[in-house]
Amino acid sequence: MKAKLLLTAMAMSLVLSACGDNGGNGGNGGNSGNAGNGSQASGNDGQAANAGNEATGDDLAYGKSAEPVTLSIGFKIPDDKLKNGDTNENNIVSRYFESLTNVKVVHAWEAKGDDAFKQKVNLAIASNDLPDAMVVDRNQLRKLIDNDMLEDLTDTYEKYGSQLVKDLYASTNGMALADATSDDKLYGLPNVAIEADAPSLLWVRQDWLDKLKLSPPKTMDDLEKIAKAFVEQDPDGNGKADTVGLEGDKSVVYGQKPNPNGFDAIFGAFHAFPKNWIKDASGNVVYGSIAPENKEALAKLADWYKNGLIDKQFALYKETQEPIVANKTGLFFGPWWMPYWPLADSVTNDTKAEWKAYAAPLDADGKFTTHMAPVTDRYVVVRKGYEHPEAAVKMLNVFTRYERRQDPNTEEAKKLDDYAAETGVHIRNFYPFDLLLDYSDAVVKRYNDVQKAVKGEIDPSTFDPDTKLVYDFTMAEKENPKKNMDAWKPAKAYEVGGAVLATQPMEKVYSVFYGMTRTMETKWATLEKLESETFLKIIVGDLPVSAFDDFVAQWKKLGGDQITKEVTDIVNDK
Repeated sequence: MKAKLLLTAMAMSLVLSACGDNGGNGGNGGNSGNAGNGSQASGNDGQAANAGNEATGDDLAYGKSAEPVTLSIGFKIPDDKLKNGDTNENNIVSRYFESLTNVKVVHAWEAKGDDAFKQKVNLAIASNDLPDAMVVDRNQLRKLIDNDMLEDLTDTYEKYGSQLVKDLYASTNGMALADATSDDKLYGLPNVAIEADAPSLLWVRQDWLDKLKLSPPKTMDDLEKIAKAFVEQDPDGNGKADTVGLEGDKSVVYGQKPNPNGFDAIFGAFHAFPKNWIKDASGNVVYGSIAPENKEALAKLADWYKNGLIDKQFALYKETQEPIVANKTGLFFGPWWMPYWPLADSVTNDTKAEWKAYAAPLDADGKFTTHMAPVTDRYVVVRKGYEHPEAAVKMLNVFTRYERRQDPNTEEAKKLDDYAAETGVHIRNFYPFDLLLDYSDAVVKRYNDVQKAVKGEIDPSTFDPDTKLVYDFTMAEKENPKKNMDAWKPAKAYEVGGAVLATQPMEKVYSVFYGMTRTMETKWATLEKLESETFLKIIVGDLPVSAFDDFVAQWKKLGGDQITKEVTDIVNDK
């Protein structure tokens, strides 16, 4: 939980606000800028000023509605405390977006927290009492489509979607929109996740590696050799046998978006993809956790644990990052953003610490094989029959443009930034929809652009504000290493983690199914518990490796076979 909170508070304020195209065509640059404060309204209101020519493209996407429009939504209440009498429904953010669109957002209902919001959405679906628009998850989207409760947004999106939004969706190679499409009809506007967040990289104390004169890790044998050396050869030089080898987490694998200490990369090297639905060599849909390759990965991990190469205490830590920040380990798996957390704490506690990321271990063919996360998992939907579905699209246009730092109304947008700085309020928490879009390759593109600027190949003054900020932090870190951790975090996240993603080829495996089937709704929790307990017990030696076969048989018997049939039917119907 702490990792997620820190990523949200720190990385998302910088990392997830990635623009990705040098401030280029989002909002059509100069045209939208010239139409900004007021001239935009007069130029697009009813299109009278266009001498009878109907507005198109971004003029229409960002133009005000000719008449006031009311859009009722379901709203997730944030923790932020507003000032000056503002409310969740009427505040500096809502007023700004209304001034741009002439769309007044009202809250049909509010719910605090993810669970309460999900329950409210489920109740709205069950009672067939939907607000005009709301955010739903994948399973809720499926129910709404099956019950014919949603407006077809195909034409509305094509007509009113901004070029920026369309470019963001295009960065997923069509996968995001396809995920919200059924029978060639678009029923939702999806979020876009950053592709870089899925691979789990191997993070190594490079200073320990150099001290012990060890080569960078590539293979499983390399990893084993390094872990053994870190346990036995006093890499921190304190004269005590107090360092451990590879770290782990009691969850064993994350399956989609990783956090510190999952063993996902070990399973990937054996071509095992637990918690993902995959197709086997015969083309059959199978649950990745029961594939025979998992047994090989578990056997390897159990052997390492038995021989002390994996931290014997890994399943007992209250917080998984404890041995990392205490600098008792120099070897763990995690995503590219680890310098934000927990590595910033590691370096603060030991300024000699030098961490480097590797795409390792490689598989038998010398390739780094990784599962990927879904490109989307939330969707803005519009109830069937709502007269102004374009209102939801226009709202997505304007807050995405602001979020991506491409809002041409610079003075008005700056007021939001200043308000956030003065109050600590997160502006994005008051968007009408909890839905963020980014370029799928934002991290890789930002890394490449910043490195070119460092080499003098690109003028950093041409960067969008977020890329410029990473560049500035990178230069500050080069000038004064480890003197300012606020600079060190993004500089190293991109310079080290981003570099691996940008330069190392990867075999990327996507799950063929995300979501829940009818049987999963009642039996999945039991099956997940069985899986997690079995995997962990095999690794720590409480069960023999042969127990994996018993797990597979039990998983099938307890509903797994029926669920597999349901998933197969859904996949084959796509």
